[in-house]
Amino acid sequence: MSKKKNVRETAMDLLESVEKNQSYSNLLLNNAINKNNINPKDIGLLTELTYGTLQRKMSLDYFLQPFLKGNKKIESWVMQLLRLTLYQMVYLDKIPDRAAIYEAVEIAKSRGHKGISGMVNGVLRNIQRQGLPSLEEIKEPSERLAIETSHPLWLVKRWVEQLGFEKTKQMCEINLTAPLQTARVNFTKTTREECLSLLTEEGFHVEPSKVIPEAIKCYRGNLANSNAFKDGLITIQDESSMLVAYALGVAENEKVLDACAAPGGKSTHIAEKLQNTGQVVSLDLHEHKIKLINDNAGRLDLSNIQTSALDSRKVQEHFEKESFDRILLDAPCSGLGVMRRKPDMKYTKNEVDLSQLHNIQKNLLKAVSPLLKKGGILVYSTCTIDMEENQHVVASFLAENTDYEGDTSVKERMPEMIRPFVKKYDLQLLPQDIGSDGFYIACLRKKV
Repeated sequence: MSKKKNVRETAMDLLESVEKNQSYSNLLLNNAINKNNINPKDIGLLTELTYGTLQRKMSLDYFLQPFLKGNKKIESWVMQLLRLTLYQMVYLDKIPDRAAIYEAVEIAKSRGHKGISGMVNGVLRNIQRQGLPSLEEIKEPSERLAIETSHPLWLVKRWVEQLGFEKTKQMCEINLTAPLQTARVNFTKTTREECLSLLTEEGFHVEPSKVIPEAIKCYRGNLANSNAFKDGLITIQDESSMLVAYALGVAENEKVLDACAAPGGKSTHIAEKLQNTGQVVSLDLHEHKIKLINDNAGRLDLSNIQTSALDSRKVQEHFEKESFDRILLDAPCSGLGVMRRKPDMKYTKNEVDLSQLHNIQKNLLKAVSPLLKKGGILVYSTCTIDMEENQHVVASFLAENTDYEGDTSVKERMPEMIRPFVKKYDLQLLPQDIGSDGFYIACLRKKV
């Protein structure tokens, strides 16, 4: 019978998989919890160790480097073990150093040969004795910020150029913290007050959002396991994503196109805003993702969503020109606004990705824009904070399509606390602004 892996060994294997296979940590983590029968008590620690070590990888490597000199080729699992243990020593105060080191040496003994466990023990004890190398030795501010907050230097430099040093620093720091779970109340079925009291009775620690009238924040418990979720009273969604439906400003009985819709969070919100009237046409490239939208619509009892597996670059072959009152293009993007949820992402992106996405985004806008009625509204949104994918895409679209203009009335449609962030016809939320994902929304109107 194989020995059941403990939490630290499971975390080490997860980190190894993320690095080797560029797999998403959130998917791997769920699999590992089920496969290794992790005790529910330990799930929190496993999540903290895996995400925390990933979040801080560059800082941990900087601290480890002076202590690894002279060790020829270190196997990748050993490196993960050292990072994982150092993470506990530096960032977790509940675990005594000696316990963390003891566990690491035991894993090294069972996995490798005597030399490896001796090396692991030596490196960690040396760090314990001598202390960590100082980050103050890095003189260049962007470089120091990159190592200190574990963000690739190219990204930090790019953000400093676009946003300035102070905003970049705040963003890098908040990216190291765990996001709060938020949900949207389905106003076609219940009120926020009623929903909050049902969730409180179920044992969740929830409170109303100060920013968005239909949003609630969850401080304890996973809302996806609640009866309120099963009964279609709520949808798990980030607050910044909820702003898209506000930007669209739909009115009852309108026909709305959601061009890149899966998993359906924004489609269902639009359908709720329509009070289950009119029609939301939700498209996505993949059949299995269309199923997600249908499942969500079914759970929420929304009958005004029609789905179709379709490449949105070819919409003109399937729909008449000027056949929609409103169009949402929530474009595929680099996702740099959601790093708190996917810490591994920051190490796998590069600048070429952003330029390629810029072209895809422009092509999608070009494809969907003829389908909008005159006087109608087109909202372009992304969950990134990069100008090349946001402001530059929209500016180039407006320059090439003189039948469109920026819609400055978007400010009035936004919840009050969001209005200060709206410039003319668009807004860029950074993760530190309202504690949500980083998100961009531009509102365009087709001239009459």
